[in-house]
Amino acid sequence: MAREYLKKAVKTASTDAGDVRATVQKILGDIEAGGDAAAREYADKFDKYQGNLILTADEVAEATAKVPQRLRDDIRFAHDNVRRFAEVQKSTLKEVELEIVPGLIAGQKSIPVRAAGCYVPGGRYSHIASAIMTVTTAKVAGCANIVACSPPRPDTGIAPAIVYAADLCGADQILAMGGVQGVAAMTFGLFGLPKADILVGPGNQFVAEAKRILFGRVGIDMIAGPTDSLILADSSADPEIVAWDLVGQAEHGYNSPVWLVTDDRALAEKVMKLVPGYIDTLPETNRDNATAAWRDYAEVIVCADREEMAATSDDYAPEHLTVQAGDLDWWLNRLQCYGSLFLGEETTVAFGDKASGTNHVLPTSGSAKYTGGLSVHKYMKIVTWQRATREGAKPVAEATARISRLEGMEGHARTADVRLAKYFPDEEFDLSGSY
Repeated sequence: MAREYLKKAVKTASTDAGDVRATVQKILGDIEAGGDAAAREYADKFDKYQGNLILTADEVAEATAKVPQRLRDDIRFAHDNVRRFAEVQKSTLKEVELEIVPGLIAGQKSIPVRAAGCYVPGGRYSHIASAIMTVTTAKVAGCANIVACSPPRPDTGIAPAIVYAADLCGADQILAMGGVQGVAAMTFGLFGLPKADILVGPGNQFVAEAKRILFGRVGIDMIAGPTDSLILADSSADPEIVAWDLVGQAEHGYNSPVWLVTDDRALAEKVMKLVPGYIDTLPETNRDNATAAWRDYAEVIVCADREEMAATSDDYAPEHLTVQAGDLDWWLNRLQCYGSLFLGEETTVAFGDKASGTNHVLPTSGSAKYTGGLSVHKYMKIVTWQRATREGAKPVAEATARISRLEGMEGHARTADVRLAKYFPDEEFDLSGSY
């Protein structure tokens, strides 16, 4: 049986992407040439904020005092979960060494990048969780300097809860600047900041394009598009929960795809009836986003069986993948392409987005086919080293000289020749490269 679409998207994530590259390229060029003054000029234009750009300790304390105690407790709970999960991830990175041949030892070690720039969205929503996810993992990785950057509001600056979360999680500086100008300031080391070695965190299309352009000069976590979510559900799933999980992710933005894949037509039809009514109960902005996302980007697909469901999911490679079906271990072992997996009704994407411990900065637009999300590993460089005795170097030098000459790289060959001549002056070697 071929996949049957009860609802088909009329748009894709790239439909309304637009050409922002020229705009972003100009802003980056202006700021690189003009430094602090140019960045400040763009901040005045776009952020409309006249306050201090690098928050002082007193300003952090003042913001903290504005955060209700219960919210502080919730932020601490989420931070502790993310920190502990990141620490376990880091423990999987082992420093190893191996004697390749007698006398030649090679090894691996992990070194954190020196400076991380963490972008925390603060426009349509105040992304407290993004501060937790990006700063905490950088801190656990061991980055020597961490900058948290978030768009300020014209009269009040960065949302106090974001300031509190960034400070709690280990940010060394907090930069009140948004958009391309904030990304540029971290990259170019403006306002006394260290130049970032890596840029991480979600953002709008301008932030994403800035990261794309700057990649190579700095590392990035990923190039992200609109957030997307897919639910795999069978006849055992609760249609109300499935419907709310779809609505909860559709509210991210007008172009945030949500997909339901099932082998139960009755479930699919029930969910399709429920979703519009649930959307209508949301606050206005959330309702407008979810309405457009459901209308233009959502899909409902009926498959023959769970294997076809799994294959469909792998083809989509969703950022978030939820399974509300029987035999969860089968799905865990079968599914291969996703950013983060949520197994069973008892967990949901929002848990991962906010507080459960796994990271919410995840690959979008099908990129989960080849990469995972942000983790402590993204801040770590896996490097290698080697050392050798003269006897250990001998067979390696012989092979290197011959292979190099076969490739036409005489200079390479002679770096091996000179060592053999020095270490073994009384021996003759066939280093011609004639096989």
